Amino acid sequence: MSNDTNVDDTPDDTASEGSEEDPTERQDDTWSEVDETDGSTESEGSDDWNDVDSGPGSDGPADDVESDVNDATTDTDTDGTDDGVGETVEDLGSTVEVDPGVEVDEENAEDDLLGGLKVESTGDIEVPDRLVDQVIGQDEARDIIIKAAKQRRHVMMIGSPGTGKSMLAKAMSQLLPKEDLQDVLVYHNPDDGNEPKVRTVPAGKGEQIIDAHKEEARKRNQMRSILMWIIIAIIIGYAILTVNILLGILAAGIVWLIFRYTSRGTDAMVPNMIVNNGDQRTAPFEDATGAHAGALLGDVRHDPFQSGGMETPSHDRVEPGSIHQANKGVLFVDEMNTLDIRTQQKLMTAIQEGEFAITGQSERSSGAMVQTEPVPCDFIMIAAGNLDAMENMHPALRSRIKGYGYEVYMEDTIEDTPEMRRKYARFIAQEVERDGRLPHFEREAVEELILEAKRRAGRKGHLTLHFRNLGGLVRVAGDIARAEDRDFTTRDDVLQAKARSRSIEQQLADDYIERRKDYELQVNEGGVEGRVNGLAVMGEDSGIMLPVMAEIAPAQGPGQVIATGQLKEMAEESVQNVSAIIKKFSDVNLSEKDVHIQFVQAGQQGVDGDSASITVATAVISALEDIPVDQTVAMTGSLSVRGDVLPVGGVTHKIEAAAKAGCTKVIIPKANEQDVMIEDEYKEMIEIIPCDNISEVLEVALMGQPEKDSLLDRLKSITGSAFEGQVSPGSSASGSNPSPQ
Repeated sequence: MSNDTNVDDTPDDTASEGSEEDPTERQDDTWSEVDETDGSTESEGSDDWNDVDSGPGSDGPADDVESDVNDATTDTDTDGTDDGVGETVEDLGSTVEVDPGVEVDEENAEDDLLGGLKVESTGDIEVPDRLVDQVIGQDEARDIIIKAAKQRRHVMMIGSPGTGKSMLAKAMSQLLPKEDLQDVLVYHNPDDGNEPKVRTVPAGKGEQIIDAHKEEARKRNQMRSILMWIIIAIIIGYAILTVNILLGILAAGIVWLIFRYTSRGTDAMVPNMIVNNGDQRTAPFEDATGAHAGALLGDVRHDPFQSGGMETPSHDRVEPGSIHQANKGVLFVDEMNTLDIRTQQKLMTAIQEGEFAITGQSERSSGAMVQTEPVPCDFIMIAAGNLDAMENMHPALRSRIKGYGYEVYMEDTIEDTPEMRRKYARFIAQEVERDGRLPHFEREAVEELILEAKRRAGRKGHLTLHFRNLGGLVRVAGDIARAEDRDFTTRDDVLQAKARSRSIEQQLADDYIERRKDYELQVNEGGVEGRVNGLAVMGEDSGIMLPVMAEIAPAQGPGQVIATGQLKEMAEESVQNVSAIIKKFSDVNLSEKDVHIQFVQAGQQGVDGDSASITVATAVISALEDIPVDQTVAMTGSLSVRGDVLPVGGVTHKIEAAAKAGCTKVIIPKANEQDVMIEDEYKEMIEIIPCDNISEVLEVALMGQPEKDSLLDRLKSITGSAFEGQVSPGSSASGSNPSPQ
């Protein structure tokens, strides 16, 4: 069999080698092989095997089951209906109706936070039934999932947690045709008990077959029991007549043991159904994230009693893996790099062959002696993870997915448009419906959540796509309203939820700020030479004020710049860039001076990134020129070697941190001006000053009029053309600025 054709072929062609093109006809043939007594598939003279299907009493259930299986080509649904899921895939596209039955004010849609939706609450918004229609903001990934479901392609999705990877995987399982589902049965092999036989039948027929075999076994055991008691009665009667009671009891016991052990052989004829899709309403979806080898690939239980008639038949100890339970469905594996490399190799084999034999995964277990015939595992694999997940992924496995499927990167943000705002309103309605216990959200509450989505995006004109975190905020707000037994969730509930659902980093940042106030480590008034209130971000959404101090000392040798505070590589490089600016702007001969820079209370996490560049430059220039820095000012921004202030990330959280710390002014890069989305409570507390270059920063931050004016005049004379004619961030030249660090 060609390895390459397996992945590309249609579902009918991906079955085990030697099968017929129609999977239902193939199952009919394999099941009839079990029922026939001509010995073509089973060993001749195996009475127990033949007795199950054609022995005494077989004119009942077993024959009925065979006829039912032969009729499966006309109806494979257990409920006798045709869901028609396959047809709907053809009609799906990128556009999903976001406001069916709801009036939209197109004239005011651009300015309206709900995109023009005329609703009083989320209860007025209709929620789509299928998951694929509920996906928001990931249009490319959604289209790929639809195509992959239609063509049976594998998909790898890479992106941040909470952007909808598992939701898309579940959506694919709803798009696959249900009529292809199968039940998998494992039978005892009379030729070799350690190599159980595997048979597949249409979904829903496996239980009927097992019930028929159990009925046959029950009838046979009943007949054997009657025969046993007749023989025992004869033996006891004969012993009484011959006055040899002890010998008669002994003979009766031997007969009882013989019948007991032979009856176990009859029970072993009942198959073990390892995959049951009888009640499945959609194609299977198996989440194998973090699964060990046995759970993923299947296993055989250990049997401590392996002889003496007490052992469990091998086929009864077979356990399916996720790859087998996902047959004709979707296997979802998140964080692929957590799988052992050998497990990934076996997973690749299962993908190539469309079938994988089950054997014991532990070498010390009796299950290691057992290996079944190949079990069907014709699944579509969706591998997911962060960017680092690709590093430890088996290259051949990734090549298999990339060569015969799709790779897609999940976006973190989406452009803020009226249509997207309407979809965000629908997202809140979806979360309420999915939870089932939350009151619907009023219009003002929805508007506040959309504002929060803008804040969390961290980019001007964008909305965040980290829906898991946003959904957590929805649930907390709904819980607050439900605790007070209200019919609707209000804006005040959302505001309370934002305070209660703070991240661990934000709680730590608030705690640091309070402690610094207690020990007067934070200065927010007056002027101090060589000290600047810098701003930093902890985690992703937590701002904190991080003071930077500079001191100039005579050098014992060649002058150097010494920075302390657990600086990471990028932070160290930014200090070197700042030293180049200082050498250009200062009259002091730095070859005879050591410049000491300290990031105060940076902590064990250290300083990463270059957003403190203007802070360091201001502190050092202040120390060199003996000019105090205004402590009511905080600042953040990167710095080029020419003195340009470059954009950074997290400006919204940094501004709020400065306001909490008591500062009245904050300097940010001009390019970040449109990224500011601070809460209303902070707007009156702090003045935001955007700057383009280091001279503008120093003009705001430094105090002492004569010295300050002299320094600024000298800077302008030195840098002249470097700062003159600077274009605004909105002009074409602003595009040369690198993305925020």
